[in-house]
Amino acid sequence: MSENEIRARPANWRIILAFILDLFTSFFVLGYIVGYLSGGLTPDGFQLNGLPAFIMFALVVVYFVVFNRFFGGTIWKWILRAR
Repeated sequence: MSENEIRARPANWRIILAFILDLFTSFFVLGYIVGYLSGGLTPDGFQLNGLPAFIMFALVVVYFVVFNRFFGGTIWKWILRAR
């Protein structure tokens, strides 16, 4: 194998930190968007119940699946070079 074929694994702390930051980022961004579209915005942020909450959680899962499969990693994996 040549040096280009050998790829070092990122540090575990980068992978874990990227996952946590992606989880919070996707939760708040997608929660705000779904709250805006469903009328769930409050003065303190958003409050989702029932179907809007289910849609938001489904979108968080879709975020992780789509970004990892089609874009080679999530936003924070790219930023922290944890791919």
